[in-house]
Amino acid sequence: MLRIGFFIPEFPGQTHIFLWRERQALAELGIDADLVSTRPPPRAVASHSWAAEAQARTRYLLPLRGEGLGMATEFLRSGPLGWARGLTAALTAQTSGGVKARARMLALLGMGARLKRIAREQGWRHVHVHSCADSANIAMFAERLGGPGYSLTLHGPTLEGYGPNQPQKWRHARFATIISRLLAGVVDRELAGSKPRIINIAPMGVDLDQIRRAAPWQPPAPGAPLRIFSCGRLNAVKGHDHLIETVRLLREQGIDARLEIAGEDEQGGSGYHRYLAALIAEKGLGDAVTLLGAVSEDRVREGLEHAHVFALASLNEGISVAIMEAMAMEMPVVVTDVGGNHELITSGRDAILVPPEAPGVMADEIARLVADPDHARALAQASRARVAADFHHRRSAEAVADGLAQSVPGAAEAVQAEIRALADWLGLEVADAED
Repeated sequence: MLRIGFFIPEFPGQTHIFLWRERQALAELGIDADLVSTRPPPRAVASHSWAAEAQARTRYLLPLRGEGLGMATEFLRSGPLGWARGLTAALTAQTSGGVKARARMLALLGMGARLKRIAREQGWRHVHVHSCADSANIAMFAERLGGPGYSLTLHGPTLEGYGPNQPQKWRHARFATIISRLLAGVVDRELAGSKPRIINIAPMGVDLDQIRRAAPWQPPAPGAPLRIFSCGRLNAVKGHDHLIETVRLLREQGIDARLEIAGEDEQGGSGYHRYLAALIAEKGLGDAVTLLGAVSEDRVREGLEHAHVFALASLNEGISVAIMEAMAMEMPVVVTDVGGNHELITSGRDAILVPPEAPGVMADEIARLVADPDHARALAQASRARVAADFHHRRSAEAVADGLAQSVPGAAEAVQAEIRALADWLGLEVADAED
C-alpha cells in the first residue's frame, strides 16, 4: 500500500467532511493517507460525529510541545544541499511585507523541517496538501530540505485568497488538482510559467450512499410555514446577510418563511455570528431566522430532509459541497450564480441560479417555487441525478491517485497491486494497467 501524508490546515473543520470522505476513497484505491495538520480547530467548529476520531488520527505541527530541538535537528540533517535549497526558497519567496513577512517565511521553513521529520518517521513517499496557502509553503520547504515531493489541491474561490508566493509553491509541486474549470483558467492565466506538468480537474463530491432522503420531498402544506435551510461557515463571503433579507422580503409577500443557517464563524461564535444575530434582531426576524452554529452532518441532513428549499447567497464559491449535498437530497435548490456553481447547475433544469447580492430576485424565485409545486418537484428529482453523474466523492480521490501514479516512482504498481488483491478477494479478474 502506498503511504502518503494528507495535509489539511486546522483539521477537522466544519467544512471538511468531503476531505474525510476523500481519504476513505483513497484507501479503497490502495493509498494510505495519514492525516497531518497545522493545528487543531477551535472546539466550537469541530462538531462532526467523526471529529474526535479524526483528531486522534491527526499529527499536528503546532503547538510544538518541546519539539523545537527535533525540528532544528531535522534541519541540520538536511545537509548543505538541503540548507541551500531551503534557505534560498525562504529568502526569495514572494511576501506581502518587509522584515516581519520575511521572518514569517523563515518560520514556515522551520515548520517545513518539522513536516520533513514526521514524513521520514512515518515513511511517507509523498505529501498531498489540501490548501495553496501556508500549508503549501510548509510542504514546499519540506521538499526543498530533502523531504518527500508534494502536490496541491486548489479549492478556490480565488487564487489570491491563498496569499503570496504562489509561483514558487506551484513550480515545485509534483502535480495539482483543481476543483473547477473556472479555477483552472485562473491558474493558466496567472501561473502559466509555474504550473506543474500534471494538473487534473476534479470537483469535490459527496457520498451518495450516505446522503439520501428518508421520504420523498413535499411542498409546504397550505397555511404551513415555508422552511428554508442553508449551510455554510459564517463569513461575509457566504452572503448570509442577503439571505436574511430574502426572508424578510418573502414575509412581506405574505409567505411565512422560516430560515435555519447551519455553520459557525472562524472564532467559534464570537465573530461574524454576532453581526448576523444583531442583523436578525434589527430586521425583527428573531422568530423567523435561526443560527444553528456548528452542527453535525446528521443535523445538517435532518435540516435538509425537513426543509422545503435550500438556499445559499454566496458572493463567491469554488464549487460548493453544501449545494451538492442539498441536490443529492432531492430538494429544490436556489443559489447564486458565482464561481463554479454554473458548472454544477443548469438553471431551471436541476436547480435555480440567481445573481449575487440580489435578495429580491432570490425571494421572487423562491416564491415561484411555492406557487408551482410541480416545477419544484421536477427540480428536486433532477438535482440528485445531476450530482450522481459528475460529483460523487470518488472523483477527487481518483484525480489524486492519478497524479501519484504519474509522479511518484512505484506508485502505480502499488495501487495496481492493491486493486488486484481486492479483486482476488472478490473473485474478479482485473487487467493490468497500460504502460
